[in-house]
Amino acid sequence: MPLHPQVKRILEETASLGLPDYQDLSPAAARKQMLDLTPPVDPLLTVKRVENLMIPGPKGEIPIRLYYPSGDPPFAVLVYFHGGGWVMGDLDTHHGVCHALAKQSSCLVVSVDYRLAPEHRYPAAVEDAYAATSWVAQHTDAIQANPDRLAVGGDSAGGHLAAVVALMARDRNGPRIDLQALIYPITDFNFSTPSYIENKEGYMLTSDLMKWFWNHFIEDEGQANDPYVSPLRAKNFSDLPQALIITAEYDPLRDEGQAYGKKLQEAGVNVTLSRYPGMIHGFIRMTARLDKAKEALDEIAGKLKGILRIQKIET
Repeated sequence: MPLHPQVKRILEETASLGLPDYQDLSPAAARKQMLDLTPPVDPLLTVKRVENLMIPGPKGEIPIRLYYPSGDPPFAVLVYFHGGGWVMGDLDTHHGVCHALAKQSSCLVVSVDYRLAPEHRYPAAVEDAYAATSWVAQHTDAIQANPDRLAVGGDSAGGHLAAVVALMARDRNGPRIDLQALIYPITDFNFSTPSYIENKEGYMLTSDLMKWFWNHFIEDEGQANDPYVSPLRAKNFSDLPQALIITAEYDPLRDEGQAYGKKLQEAGVNVTLSRYPGMIHGFIRMTARLDKAKEALDEIAGKLKGILRIQKIET
């Protein structure tokens, strides 16, 4: 379908700001610009209790932020990894999304501030994501979580990390994960898919920006065959958690997200593939402006409630 009118307005307003492209900035300046452009938190989609913690990681402490829903513990828990191409993003850029997910799903959402590239290249972010997930699974009593109801999720690069954590948990006999919620995930080092060609520029995330992200994340292209770098290239997709994979029509990453879902399905994994027509990469953070963003959040929340057997509906 055509670009959604609400998206078109956002793109026009963003273009009118005359800001530099992220790939023309230093990583530090790009991070600041992303934070400055972060949509405001929707006051109707917030929880009352938020806590910050520091937990041990592979190379030092990892900051996490916990979003507690209303109701009685122990809570089902979603470990969430923010987007930003492994280079940008933090707890604050995805503060609104995590609030909304906790509010709508009645899950405890644990947002992870993993190390960023290029200061910390692969596998830093991946190992931090896995360490944080393992810590949550091992300290459920301390954070009022249910050890038998665990999901991982994330958007874009965070979707990549969630997919990889699911692979690692299987490969390393790590925590049992019930659901992987992958929002327009990066799954492959490949710029030649139809969606990359069709949407290479003009829709927020561009082909050039993705190349900039990848160049910061990995040391060389030889690493792209590592399944923890390109999970689509894994040899074995069996025995992985159920998946919800959300893609956007006008997104360079659309096809690799779909392809990852099909690989999982072929291996016998229960997968819901959900493409949002007329939407662009990053749309789920725009709940104040996009009706489809709220629909996507509701879809994720519904899947979390179903898979994690959450009975209480938050009011």
